[in-house]
Amino acid sequence: MARNLGFLLVIQALLLGLAAADWNILNQKKAKYGLQITLKNYCESWRMNVELHNIRDFDVVPEECVQYIGKYMTSTQYKVDSERTVDECTVYLSTSCGLKKDGTDAWIFDIDDTLLSTVPYYKKNGFGGKKLNSTCLEEWMQQGKAPALEHSLRLFNQLKGLGVQIILVSSRRECLRSATIDNLVDVGYHGWTSLILRGADDENKDIQKYKADVRKQLMSSGYRIWGILGDQWSSVEGLPTVKRTFKLPNPLYYVA
Repeated sequence: MARNLGFLLVIQALLLGLAAADWNILNQKKAKYGLQITLKNYCESWRMNVELHNIRDFDVVPEECVQYIGKYMTSTQYKVDSERTVDECTVYLSTSCGLKKDGTDAWIFDIDDTLLSTVPYYKKNGFGGKKLNSTCLEEWMQQGKAPALEHSLRLFNQLKGLGVQIILVSSRRECLRSATIDNLVDVGYHGWTSLILRGADDENKDIQKYKADVRKQLMSSGYRIWGILGDQWSSVEGLPTVKRTFKLPNPLYYVA
């Protein structure tokens, strides 16, 4: 009797385990919407809603989507999506920018995942599936090995050729200045007007506030900012606004 009871308990535990494994986010969605949803469908929807800024303030990529996000960030599609953003910048420059060519025409670039790619770092650190270790990331940045994003380099050089003042505004800390300059120059960026990094007075500001304050200072100095290219909404939102903003895709992390 005891042996039979033990056997039944083992079977019950196995069945419960299988049921728990099968009860996942996809089954929840199927039950809610009556759709045949694949994991790719779910993760593509998650990524799209990050880009649309419907999903905010996430600390990590959902566990079930880490592999999908990793594939996307190393895919041709990511490159095509990024190229399209830069192409739209080029169209805007050629059709809607009445550059004054008086030394005050300006364009703002973010740095990480706008000019330089942090994908090699995240490839070794879970593609956003682990909570960010800022110390480890800064140690990687100090090495100065981030590759250029070629589409952004092309826009950078186009703007420079038009005589536009290029201003780099990054959430990197001031202690990374030398490594950042060396990295930028090593991969082909040179000739910018200003590189602005977070100083001690900016440490307690959220990134959106910090970058908005920088824009206010630049505009008060007489710069006419025609556009911003960044990969985070915090790079382009807040007051004062500029004439146009362009956002590159980046579902790896969220910076507020």
